[in-house]
Amino acid sequence: MQPFTYNANPARILFGAGRLSELGAELQRLGAKRALIITTPQQRATGAALMAQLGELAGAVFDGATMHTPTDVTAVALAALQAQRCDALVAIGGGSTIGLAKALALRTGLPQIAIPTTYAGSEVTPILGETADGVKKTQRSSSLLPQVVIYDVDQTLSLPSAMSASSGLNAMAHAVEALYARDANPIISLMAEEGIAALARSLPVVVKQPGNAGARSDAQYGAWLCGTCLGAVGMALHHKLCHVLGGSFDLPHAETHAIVLPHAIAYNAAVAPEPMARLGRALGGTKAPWTHMHAMLGSLGLPTALRDIGMPEHGLQRALDLVLSDSYWNPRPMEAEPLRQLLRHAYEGAAPTLD
Repeated sequence: MQPFTYNANPARILFGAGRLSELGAELQRLGAKRALIITTPQQRATGAALMAQLGELAGAVFDGATMHTPTDVTAVALAALQAQRCDALVAIGGGSTIGLAKALALRTGLPQIAIPTTYAGSEVTPILGETADGVKKTQRSSSLLPQVVIYDVDQTLSLPSAMSASSGLNAMAHAVEALYARDANPIISLMAEEGIAALARSLPVVVKQPGNAGARSDAQYGAWLCGTCLGAVGMALHHKLCHVLGGSFDLPHAETHAIVLPHAIAYNAAVAPEPMARLGRALGGTKAPWTHMHAMLGSLGLPTALRDIGMPEHGLQRALDLVLSDSYWNPRPMEAEPLRQLLRHAYEGAAPTLD
């Protein structure tokens, strides 16, 4: 066996139906007295319900979280946090709310509790992507990690089918890139394969039967594993592309990841035969992994083309320039013409190719 290094990120995980009821006890365990509850505008009612549940442990609700963690939104949230004298952060939602909590924790050092309602995986990663002036920048720091994550399947039952599917494929992308990461290791590869398999078998059921708690729990389990992979090893081309596309053109995060993933897999396939074998095994199909993933978009009712989620055609060249302007490790070197073709195919919704 090849030598490897494995770093485990600390986290307290509460997994199971109904475990949101333990939120107050977890805040007390952290020594918190006034929590800032973070939601999106669409989740105001959820924030209000948590306020009622926590009683005097709740300081205020900030319901302005949005995609890609814009720094101007973080500034507004920070002012609200300070005005209400809150000493802990509770994020309930997907990557937008959890990203904002991380940004606030980075600036204040306050403890966080994350309650994911999607399959994004951000809750178990020491990674933050922030957007300013149309550019998204990513950083890693152990101070970004939530101290507690509550995976309560009941909080995912109302997640719409399309959002469930795109969020699940976004999670899969973390594990796919972990398989061929520069610092890949046997432990993370095992988790990646298991996480991909859990999502591959559960997402079709979730889409057809959104109220199926068993499938939802399986998907949440897979998302946790995939997010843990993202938090433990570095990423590659797929994440670079999606950060550029999302941060520069304000594309929806999960859908962007879902559309780009098959093309990024195909780009790296020739130089990563063992990871491709693992991926194929996890997907459980007979097709090539990139073909299988592209077909999953259609079978799950998701868009296959970047143009269908708001990508302007004139932005393709700018996206390519941004990807090439910043050194970013990938198992296959970043080559302008193949990447131009990749972006064109993803824009049009064409099948991924190995060129």
